[in-house]
Amino acid sequence: MNFLVILPLIFVMIAGPQILSAIFLATSENWRRNSAAFVFGASLSISLVVTLAYYFSSGVVHQGGSRRPLHLLVLAVLLAAMVNVYLKREQSEPPTWMGKLETASSRFSFRLGFLLLGFFPTDILTSITVGTYLASHGDPLWYALGFVSLTLLLLALPSLALLTIGDRAEAFLPTVRTWMNTHSWIVNELVLLLFVGMTINNLLG
Repeated sequence: MNFLVILPLIFVMIAGPQILSAIFLATSENWRRNSAAFVFGASLSISLVVTLAYYFSSGVVHQGGSRRPLHLLVLAVLLAAMVNVYLKREQSEPPTWMGKLETASSRFSFRLGFLLLGFFPTDILTSITVGTYLASHGDPLWYALGFVSLTLLLLALPSLALLTIGDRAEAFLPTVRTWMNTHSWIVNELVLLLFVGMTINNLLG
């Protein structure tokens, strides 16, 4: 089923400053409220972008247009995402604004989640790809629920880990943060490459 195909893209959504922000917020003052606000903001923006891309693409199909241009659009977006990930691969240090997350407010956390997951270059490209892919295959929009839900679950994992295993999570999170910061681009490229291959197969089929 096509909705299972898009699930690997959740790793593209959270790898990089997205999961790093979630980890920083999980160890911040008022971390419960901050983490919840961050995930809530992310849920709104991801859903918005996927929905807009879906209905825009559906309109093209319903007007009698060929689905081939939509597949080409998906391919172009994926290639742009791969280039963006590759160009950002050597950013070994987190952005300077992340230093503010330890004392962030819930309002700031909400805005960060909304903007980072909705309009960060890699994320907006990925969300557009998901909406366009579903529309081009004639699938219902609710197929995107798995993608959105699992993305939010991964963003919530740092705070959920603190709730369940406490001090062990607090000691482990910095290690995860370091690994994600240095290796996430490789994971992103592999997932995107898989999706590029599937899109090309649709074009040739």
